[in-house]
Amino acid sequence: MSEHAVKNSALSSGKRWGMTVDINRCVGCQTCTIACKHANDTVPGVQWRKVLDVETGKFPNVQRMFMVVGCQHCAEPPCVPVCPTGATKQRDDGLVTMDYDRCIGCASCAVACPYQARTIVHKEEFYYGEETVQEKAVAHKDRFGVAQKCTFCISRIDDGLAAGLDPGVDPEATPACAASCITQAIQFGDFNNPDSIVSRLVTERDYFQMHLELGTDPQ
Repeated sequence: MSEHAVKNSALSSGKRWGMTVDINRCVGCQTCTIACKHANDTVPGVQWRKVLDVETGKFPNVQRMFMVVGCQHCAEPPCVPVCPTGATKQRDDGLVTMDYDRCIGCASCAVACPYQARTIVHKEEFYYGEETVQEKAVAHKDRFGVAQKCTFCISRIDDGLAAGLDPGVDPEATPACAASCITQAIQFGDFNNPDSIVSRLVTERDYFQMHLELGTDPQ
């Protein structure tokens, strides 16, 4: 977590949800991507949580690592100020949300996002050519023609808190990607809580933030 985010956190007595990914633990199994797709019922071609297979160096000195990417829920989200309707907002706990009813599909947020985390789907497609019973049961008609993205499984977090659960500790209240990670490479928690696992990880270990130089302060 950057110094800027720490200062922002000090001004807030609430939560500041964020995620860490241990690239030494991640094995590229894609379990998180499947868990995300299952939890959020995304359509073909849309994946809110992705794992990039990255190779660096030149033969024979080549290294391979896996980068888990998605919406960074930035402390300074560039997608929020460019939204002309207020469909994209940032909650007090830092989560960047989408109001599908207010979105007009202008794609300003998608252009502004440096993490390519936004998708706009205009044409309805199905996995097997025609709509299955399962796809009909979980269809989200309100997502067509508007921007969509990772929400950090906001409903799991809110429902979990209401039930007295601890997001990042209790699987039911934790984003699906983190809860399903077979190597525990993905961790989730409250950066405003110094005792949370994410706070301890960034305090005790070396870390980096994606495109920190852009000033978005990704969480």
